[in-house]
Amino acid sequence: MKKNMKFDTAIRELERIVKDLESQEMPLEKALAAFEQGVKLTRHCNKLLEEAEQKVELLTRDPDTGEVVKTSWNGDEG
Repeated sequence: MKKNMKFDTAIRELERIVKDLESQEMPLEKALAAFEQGVKLTRHCNKLLEEAEQKVELLTRDPDTGEVVKTSWNGDEG
């Protein structure tokens, strides 16, 4: 797995691994390797999501108070 793999690419790869593990007969060694790769991809995706959440939080901070401003999806504050 590439360290700079994009989220969408990682999710697609993870979905492929899950599908393979669920639908195919695999030797134990290959299944364990696929599972290990899936764990790495899951951790990578979680890291990317945490980074995105931090960016969103930073971008939605009130410049005067530093508090996160909660906004609904339609743009209304609340």
